[in-house]
Amino acid sequence: MTDRTKTPALPQPFTGSFFADPYPAYAQLREAAPVHRIALPDGSPVWLVTREADVRAGITDPRLSVNKDRSGVGYKGFSLPPALDANLLNIDPEDHLRLRRLVSKGFTPRRVEDLRGRVQAAADRLADDLAAGLTAGEDPVDVVAAFANPLPLVVIGDLLGVPEADRRPFSERVATMLAPEHPRQIVEAVDHIHRFLVDLVAARRAAPGDDLLSALIAARDDGDRLSEDELVSLAFLILMAGSENAQHLISGGLLTLLNHPGQLAEVRADPGLLPAAVEELLRYAHPNQMAIRRFPTEPVEFGGVRIPVGDTVLLCLASAHRDPARYPDPDRFDIHRADKAHLALGQGIHYCLGAPLARMEIQIALETLLRRFPRLELAVPADRLRWRTSFRSHALKELPVTVRAAPQKPEKPEKPEKKGQTAH
Repeated sequence: MTDRTKTPALPQPFTGSFFADPYPAYAQLREAAPVHRIALPDGSPVWLVTREADVRAGITDPRLSVNKDRSGVGYKGFSLPPALDANLLNIDPEDHLRLRRLVSKGFTPRRVEDLRGRVQAAADRLADDLAAGLTAGEDPVDVVAAFANPLPLVVIGDLLGVPEADRRPFSERVATMLAPEHPRQIVEAVDHIHRFLVDLVAARRAAPGDDLLSALIAARDDGDRLSEDELVSLAFLILMAGSENAQHLISGGLLTLLNHPGQLAEVRADPGLLPAAVEELLRYAHPNQMAIRRFPTEPVEFGGVRIPVGDTVLLCLASAHRDPARYPDPDRFDIHRADKAHLALGQGIHYCLGAPLARMEIQIALETLLRRFPRLELAVPADRLRWRTSFRSHALKELPVTVRAAPQKPEKPEKPEKKGQTAH
């Protein structure tokens, strides 16, 4: 058994070309060892778990707590205020199950299915706007800004009763928090998000509507089952997770299909293949690189590496999803892959409550784009696309596309004049 707690100098793998293509770095780490002691960009030491079997086991290991109070080194992360921090990602089983039961009422299969028509209508409206800028010969149109980002905001905004004018600014603040250009931007973004959500809860309390946030407020006010911090924190988590991941899955999913024209043609010809394609996209191109950080409540061991109590553990989903010990030819995108099981939506009590809604959104988004724009193509070479500089999410900043003009039909040749005929 190896004890790596006294590593003198910690490597920092999240630099340079990593942001455009993190998978070669993960492959090197995974092949070298199952667990690595590394430094995050801010210098924080963490244990990175790279192999699928260990990541899968770690997600449901009760000895790995998500509660930051279990951190022996005072882990702070984004340094969220209590009104944003008391969410399902930071709470261990007893309180987690209590909150989960309340929120799950908003994500029943019936309620999700009732949203299908609204999701399709929103996708059609955005496709109409996108079509207006996709005339051959015009400047490229950014699918991220014009379609992938706004669609989930419409859906989750309607679900929570967020005013339309506030949705895009909220999304932009979350993006800044996750991938800041300067550390001070995190503090500013968190402060704006905090104030916005406190005001939103106050507005919904004063004027309840037929939305999930109003229902959660009623559950708290009538039965005192939710603290004020829990209430605001749940709104934060639902809005952030319900928009952020879906946005990047739509843009990343479209890019993946455009980069695999044979499978793109199959999906175009048979939209019934989309559910299988989305499952493979969740494995192959999910934006989340890591599961939520965890802290051992007793020493734990992965692959012979002992991790002490209170240290920070990152379970690397992106590495696990490309582990050849789990997936044959894992770097190959294959919508016909027999085993599509993945960890992208969590496991156990941390399985994503919004998973059915996310799947439906991605399927509708991609089906709408492929149906409405049968000649869509990248406007720039794939290696010139710009990506977020974040170790947390592998996400496009923009996805410029054009519609290739249909080939011109050859003009019919004029009939030759007959001999002796005079042209007039």
